[in-house]
Amino acid sequence: MKLHCSITGMTTLCLAVALLAGCSSSPRVTFYTLNVAATNEAPVPPLNSVAIGPITLPDLLDRPQLVVRTSANRVDILETHRWAESLKSEIPRIIAADLGILLKPARVSAYPQNAGLEADYRVLLDIQRFEMTAGEGVGLEALWSVRRSEGGVPKTGRTVVSEPVGAAGYDALVAAQSRALAAVSRDLAQALREVARAAQSQ
Repeated sequence: MKLHCSITGMTTLCLAVALLAGCSSSPRVTFYTLNVAATNEAPVPPLNSVAIGPITLPDLLDRPQLVVRTSANRVDILETHRWAESLKSEIPRIIAADLGILLKPARVSAYPQNAGLEADYRVLLDIQRFEMTAGEGVGLEALWSVRRSEGGVPKTGRTVVSEPVGAAGYDALVAAQSRALAAVSRDLAQALREVARAAQSQ
């Protein structure tokens, strides 16, 4: 009887140690954010306020995990590498910040901030592709429209960006995504300048 109890006790102890070891070795989750990558440019016509969004995003990317393409027909969804906030809220915020630099001193806000409710100009953005490819870089394709809130014909366009990575790792891929969004912001800034000039000439 004593031997049986001793074996049972040792078995229980081993299981407890194994469980503790499993808990202590659980994978560490890394969180990522995009960053502002635009730089100041030439003066622009007066633009008091601009509102960005809402945006549309492919379902594949509308998730907390980073998604990396590994081949033409395969992607990896990285459980331990995640966005610190939803891309549907972060992308408009980053583009608003980029445009705030490019269109200074205009006030640029991101949907659904209240500051954008009465904006003079509105930007709608349809992100059709925003892919990280391991060992290569980032590809982005976006359709957009810019219009005055008072009406008029909107200016539409399409931006396609291929941004290589400068180093290995997911940090470099996220940085490349930020640079790709800055390229979209530059196209939007140019469109907003043209719409503002057209409004001035009327």
